[in-house]
Amino acid sequence: MKKTIAVFAGLIFALLLLFQVSKYAIISGNVNIEIIIAAIAIVFLIVGIYLNKKSLQKETVDTTEIDYNKIKELDITSREYEVLQHIAQGLSNKEIAETLFLSESTIKTHVSNLLLKLNAKRRTQALQVAKELQIL
Repeated sequence: MKKTIAVFAGLIFALLLLFQVSKYAIISGNVNIEIIIAAIAIVFLIVGIYLNKKSLQKETVDTTEIDYNKIKELDITSREYEVLQHIAQGLSNKEIAETLFLSESTIKTHVSNLLLKLNAKRRTQALQVAKELQIL
């Protein structure tokens, strides 16, 4: 936090200094206004690139392994697990049924069973619980 504050304070100081230098250059008539505007634009470009690179650096997320023992413990069948994986991909019941060559009512039954076994009320909540339990 202190480093961030110091960086921003330094940037603000540099910009104020640049503005003061440009003000004296304009008064003395030594520098054209276009050069001053270009210098200010370059400073803002460099600051923008720096902040963009700092903000876009993503922390590496540890890939968690699937806990197959937890799947067995929850008594989730292999077909229900397939349905859960398809739900995680964002597919609807109809799309899952077409993918697995089952009827839509069978998929609804599997989804209901999953909701009961994962103690969830909605599909999104079931996905959240599944990720917490590391079965997805």
